[in-house]
Amino acid sequence: MLHTLISGISRSRTSLRSEGNLKRELDGLITQMHSAGVTYTEAIRQFKRRYLLEVLAHHKGNQCKAAEELGMHRNTLSRTLAELDLDTAQIRNGMRRPPVSERPRTLPAVASLTRVR
Repeated sequence: MLHTLISGISRSRTSLRSEGNLKRELDGLITQMHSAGVTYTEAIRQFKRRYLLEVLAHHKGNQCKAAEELGMHRNTLSRTLAELDLDTAQIRNGMRRPPVSERPRTLPAVASLTRVR
């Protein structure tokens, strides 16, 4: 199972680190988790949560695209998110632009420069 996790992390497109550095970081993290008494089940659960959130963020909450990247069916991803107590609505809402009333206002001088005449 650990080999699968290392392989999955190594293939991550968002990481700019070399595979050797990534493996060393993962080894250090595993050592810290073991020393802190984190159980195998909890370690896997936390890894899944963080990894899935990263992939979903990359795809702006789009579960179909995220599932495709992860090599799983969208229903499997949806079920896994539910098992991990991840609120998919909250994930999607976190990716949306804020309502107009909550967006920062542009200065009138800047706004007039950007208008097409």
